[in-house]
Amino acid sequence: MYVAGSNADDLGNQAGGWTISWQGSSGEITTGTTILEGMKRAAPDATIDYSKDASAATDGYDVGVVVVGETPYAEGIGDVGNGHDLELTAADKAAVDKVCAAMKCAVLVVSGRPQLIGDRLEGIDALVASWLPGTEGDGVADVLYGPALHRAAPGHLAEVRGQLPINVGDAAYDPLFPHGRGLTTSGRTPAGRCRRSGPSPWRRRSSRRPARAGRSRPGNWSARRV
Repeated sequence: MYVAGSNADDLGNQAGGWTISWQGSSGEITTGTTILEGMKRAAPDATIDYSKDASAATDGYDVGVVVVGETPYAEGIGDVGNGHDLELTAADKAAVDKVCAAMKCAVLVVSGRPQLIGDRLEGIDALVASWLPGTEGDGVADVLYGPALHRAAPGHLAEVRGQLPINVGDAAYDPLFPHGRGLTTSGRTPAGRCRRSGPSPWRRRSSRRPARAGRSRPGNWSARRV
């Protein structure tokens, strides 16, 4: 497995703001397990190689996982419009493009607010909105490897910046992923629509191998909270 992205191995970015300090900070700011470490613990016999910027060669891998998103922030300094937006960084976009062009890939978004990923969606095979999982990356690894399947989208993802602000009930409510859309264990069919077509991207497996990625059908692309 090939792992890349700015948030795959960064405990501070997983925790976000209001962690140790007001605005939070990147790096090993406390004890815990990064998502990369959690993946290695979940599959101790697997070959898992990490290249933060995806600069390492991508040949010979079955599947890629790209973990992207935000750096820590809190109110005021971290507000959108105060030098911040909801776009992925250029480095994260480049990592997604390179890895997903070379192999089946899952993109995990670690962020405190929904990010704009619509311009990358056609090139990726599975999407997980990890939000801010905190210090325990094992929980994210459990979702990737199959033992845990959590609930559908607690919020919605806008398609483009011009849709913001967007809220359920708006006359022109038409997000990329509506509220409640996604994989769930409840047996309830989520309301709303999704702008993708194809089979479900992840299936639950009893083994510790990562689920194989495929295209999703409406209702089965999720923003999952882990």
